[in-house]
Amino acid sequence: MSLFDLEGRVALVTGGNGGIGLGMAQGLAAAGADIVVAGRNAAKSEAAAKELASHGVRTAVVEVNVADEASVAAMVDKTVARMGRLDILINNAGIAIRKRPEEYKMSEWREVLSINLDGAFYCSHAAQPAMKASGGGKIINIGSMMSIFGAPFAAPYSASKGGLVQLTKSLATAWAVDNIQVNAVLPGWIDTELTQRAREQVDGLHGNVLKRTPAGRWGEPTDFAGIAVFLASKASDFVTGAAIPVDGGFSIQG
Repeated sequence: MSLFDLEGRVALVTGGNGGIGLGMAQGLAAAGADIVVAGRNAAKSEAAAKELASHGVRTAVVEVNVADEASVAAMVDKTVARMGRLDILINNAGIAIRKRPEEYKMSEWREVLSINLDGAFYCSHAAQPAMKASGGGKIINIGSMMSIFGAPFAAPYSASKGGLVQLTKSLATAWAVDNIQVNAVLPGWIDTELTQRAREQVDGLHGNVLKRTPAGRWGEPTDFAGIAVFLASKASDFVTGAAIPVDGGFSIQG
């Protein structure tokens, strides 16, 4: 359907070289979007870009530190210079440090907030002029089910993702006049490098996830291809400010 056709569109995906970011990028590439993979690990990003290019789309790699405003501005400038435009931004880059609240160093708190929340704002702020210039755009923020409820080992992560949901709503109201839709996706327990470490650090996590998830499994990065295409395409032109769980039903269980 033409509603989901992304041919001629350019997508910039932070943290797009693995996990959920790569899963989303694969969906966008399959729908025809050109992809810019942004991340810290250049070799990993190059491998991801090569994989995405198999869909017959243009790809590029940009190194970025999303916690650095100047690095983010350069990332957007390079994207527009190489691809000619910017239509879709996925704010996926993020980290988690798992400890009880009283065990965090303030530097660890600040690190999580600076990457997960400040970084998403820097990227959105830098992308908005390019999107406005081309007549509109789509921003997809990767939140978390931890914005819905808490966990004893994720205070800064939860705070950053809760803040990201509220940022999503604020940007959606501000930039609707520019035809920019801003939405958040709230992943549940997804099988990525990040959560593989969580299973080592949190006793009983694997069994608890399977027990509570109606779908009866952990999610896979490819489970995010469809929601990415929907939120990046004309199909979602009247959807903005939403926070959509993609969690196999985990967050609806009492």
